Amino acid sequence: MEGWELLEDFLSKISKDGRIGIAHMGLYLCLVKIWMAKGCQNPLVTFGSKVMPAAKIGSTATYHKLIKELNDYGYIKYQRSFSNVEGSRFYLI
Repeated sequence: MEGWELLEDFLSKISKDGRIGIAHMGLYLCLVKIWMAKGCQNPLVTFGSKVMPAAKIGSTATYHKLIKELNDYGYIKYQRSFSNVEGSRFYLI
């Protein structure tokens, strides 16, 4: 799936989902941007420290809350890495 198709699908789904707010949207958009820059391969492997500034998220607690919700709501599949060397894995669904 291409980046624009992924975004169109996401926007279509969230229009009917009252749980999703602007912060979720910004975070997802940043994940897609990084995913596209890395060649659109699943999983996207990256660090929260790279995503948070781009998504204008200043708190790690907020970042993890939003990621958990996107995962729980079925918009991404998230596998957290507790390593400083290997990033977390994001599957953009």
